[in-house]
Amino acid sequence: MKNLSKFFCTCGIILLSFYTSQAQFVLKEADQQFGLYNFANAVKLYTQAYQLKKTTYAAEQLAESYRLIRDYKQAESWYAILVQSASTKPATYKWYAEMLKANAKYAEAKIAFQKYEAVLVKATPQELKQIDLWKASCDSAVKWMKNPKLISILNETSLNSAQADFGAVEYQNTVVFTSDRSYADVKQPESAKPFLKFDKATKLPNKKVYGWTGNAYLQIFQKDGKQDQISIFNLKAKEDFHVGTPSFSADGNEVYFTLTRVPEKVERVKKSASTINVEIYCTKKVNGAWTEAIPFRYNRSQKWSVADPFLTPDGNTMYFVSNMPGGKGGTDVYYCKRNVDGTWDDAVNLEVVNTSGNERSVALDDRYFYFSTDGLISMGGLDIYRARIKAGTLGKIENLGFPINSSQDDFAYSLTSSKKRFLSSNREGGLGSDDIYSYIDTEKITIPFKSQIFDKETHLPLANAVITLSKNNTDVKIQTDENGKYKLALDEDTDYNLLVDKTNYVSLGTKISTKKVDIDSVMKLDLALEKIVIEKPIVLDNIYYDFAKANIRPDAAKELDKLVKILKENPTIWIELSAHTDVQGNEKYNQWLSELRAVSAVKYIVNNGIDKSRIQAKGYGESKPVDLSKKCTIIQNQRNRRTEFKIVKQ
Repeated sequence: MKNLSKFFCTCGIILLSFYTSQAQFVLKEADQQFGLYNFANAVKLYTQAYQLKKTTYAAEQLAESYRLIRDYKQAESWYAILVQSASTKPATYKWYAEMLKANAKYAEAKIAFQKYEAVLVKATPQELKQIDLWKASCDSAVKWMKNPKLISILNETSLNSAQADFGAVEYQNTVVFTSDRSYADVKQPESAKPFLKFDKATKLPNKKVYGWTGNAYLQIFQKDGKQDQISIFNLKAKEDFHVGTPSFSADGNEVYFTLTRVPEKVERVKKSASTINVEIYCTKKVNGAWTEAIPFRYNRSQKWSVADPFLTPDGNTMYFVSNMPGGKGGTDVYYCKRNVDGTWDDAVNLEVVNTSGNERSVALDDRYFYFSTDGLISMGGLDIYRARIKAGTLGKIENLGFPINSSQDDFAYSLTSSKKRFLSSNREGGLGSDDIYSYIDTEKITIPFKSQIFDKETHLPLANAVITLSKNNTDVKIQTDENGKYKLALDEDTDYNLLVDKTNYVSLGTKISTKKVDIDSVMKLDLALEKIVIEKPIVLDNIYYDFAKANIRPDAAKELDKLVKILKENPTIWIELSAHTDVQGNEKYNQWLSELRAVSAVKYIVNNGIDKSRIQAKGYGESKPVDLSKKCTIIQNQRNRRTEFKIVKQ
């Protein structure tokens, strides 16, 4: 007996050693991909490594990778695991708070910021000031969400793609914007030569794919409203990788834009990759054709970046952003005046709007100065602000509020000749990473909607649940109050998807519609959420199998579709899906059959859009019957032939 026990222990050690070495090999591969900024590939490999061996390092790298590719839900999930550790690094609390804030969980984010402050050792006055700003932002965001602007944000689906689309501006009855979509998807001018001819001694980046995003390089595109066709806007910017963010003169014959150009001589940095920053160029239209682009005065591609040009309507002032030395931090807004000879005067730091954060994308009319920054009290990331222009000076800076701003980045605000306003955002619900949105600056007719969220078991109200209301690829978020209540203003004659999300609860989605609803009525809908209990088996009703078979019956498919819905509404959870047999027949055969049934169910779920890394198939044979009787009825045997799932990671 002792020898047998020793044998099993030895086998266990060998098996453990095998999985450990395999995990280390996968981690090494993941680290290589991470180092190359191929974060999507790194995520897959770190996931494999974590499933082989649950290490803090793999969890840290998963959190970081998801954050860098801006998948904030997944990043929050991994940071939530990390903050449970006794050896949690202070920065982990900060990033956890940032992810909660990005997911509009402001009350929880504020608590996480407070924990970050508590664990900081010898925090500087500047760090404490920054934390106070973050906490104040959480409070302000909740207030803005409770008092939204009565406007409808519209996703410009005719402009957007599955990639990044931003910076829309009006130009001669067309819309011009920046995108990293595939060039093959659009009409190209014959003269377009989008890449620089490099010196033979220079190692070229991939000419088709930008390594960080895995997409094409940024280009300027144009949509003709009459023909409803998108084409590349050719500026004869021959020597470039990225081209974007154009600003046109009032007559449309002059344009400033941003591009990345590799200089003839690259300054090498010892034991490090050389960085080429973005620059601003200008071109003019002569006899209907754009002339060769000329560089802006402040271009220093290997010293600092200059970007986001904005030429005022009178053509005499240009605003831009830069991280050149002497600023307040990050990228600052600068402006310069045009001289009589057409050259640009010395740049002036617009100190009244600049912060220690990043300022971006200026726009202005005769009343307001607009810009984006992440350095003021905000809803999250970059928010759009404005300041009243009075006698050539700027008044008080105000946040444009909700829903113009969201919990993520909102920028590239632009005005049109009508009351239409464009903005860009990576908020949830869009078609790509950044999308172009618009709204009309007028109030609209709305229908009041009230709801309360409860705990399904205790029936107690759930405070700080996040409600996401979606329509036409546009999301709006709001939090429940201390009584689990919230209210929204819905557009008339509109279909919505509504998702309720609360930390440690299973998210719940439903549909609501204002079609055939009296505009003078008040809509009501209360919902209950189920608390997540790790490793608790949940029986899927009516997932039965015919005797000695593993195929998915039509009635079982309907129930598995419900699980698919849960997994789609809760993209961070992992589950174990298990199958069980009745007690009839041979035990080994039943074990094999249950494994086959579990695999069959998982295959069905994966074929319906769920990543297979999130589901583990497990067969238990007849080892865990619901009814222990050896003389079960037909109905009892069918109950034993069941499928269950349990959440193993939330």
